[in-house]
Amino acid sequence: MKTIDQALPAQVIRLRPANSHKGTFGRVLIIGGNPQYGGAAIMAASAAVYAGAGLVSVATATVNRSALHARLPEAMMLPYDDPSLPALIQSVDVIVLGPGLGTDATAQQVLTTTLAAVTPEQSVIIDGSAITLIAQQHLTVALPKAVWTPHQMEWQRLSGLAVAQQTPTSNAAAASQLAGTVIVKSHRTEIFTAADSFLNPLGTPAMATGGMGDTLTGILAAFIAQFGHHAGSICAAVYTHSAIAEQLAQDHYVVVPSQLIAALPAYMAQQAKK
Repeated sequence: MKTIDQALPAQVIRLRPANSHKGTFGRVLIIGGNPQYGGAAIMAASAAVYAGAGLVSVATATVNRSALHARLPEAMMLPYDDPSLPALIQSVDVIVLGPGLGTDATAQQVLTTTLAAVTPEQSVIIDGSAITLIAQQHLTVALPKAVWTPHQMEWQRLSGLAVAQQTPTSNAAAASQLAGTVIVKSHRTEIFTAADSFLNPLGTPAMATGGMGDTLTGILAAFIAQFGHHAGSICAAVYTHSAIAEQLAQDHYVVVPSQLIAALPAYMAQQAKK
């Protein structure tokens, strides 16, 4: 297992070309946020915007419309049960499926609709509730550009490995049974691609708060949309998330996701200039 090098973000994050436009930096769609957990989708979308995605849309419960527009006017919104959702899915580069989606019948329909509409060329980040639904129903997801983002309990549901059994070796074996890349989130996050495995050397207990995983998901989406779907951009996103948190934790007892999100543009500018 390779340790992610501190130089990686500067190698991935590039200065923006002078002739750029919003389409240059990718289209991201966040699908999630039921009436109870709307904040998860909002945090993921906020992280995607602040990490540089060119256009961000959110398919969420209608009740979240006002909160989303008040918190993040840069994002577009569509009810996640709208008949035009499949067309929207097919118009974007990166889909995030699952933050705050829930596991009820509506969530199941959204999951089914999304997986039916996604093409093999698109990147799909499978997060949160979507992981739980897929694990519960033993669904096979054969998308080559899938990125799975389970925390340890979600990984237990998906892999069958109890938390105490989640060693790098056993995690690698389980990850090899899934299409795409697997990010097993813990105090030292592990990343498994088809060809390699990586360890994130950073992380702080100050990150142990609700919404931190949603924030990582949004950063991942933005990095893939801008810098391409490959191990470098995925690992750089994971490292960036933790590096900013460690900086904030120097004088903050807890790192709130909204603080981390607000710090993204400055951190990325610093890396791009190296």
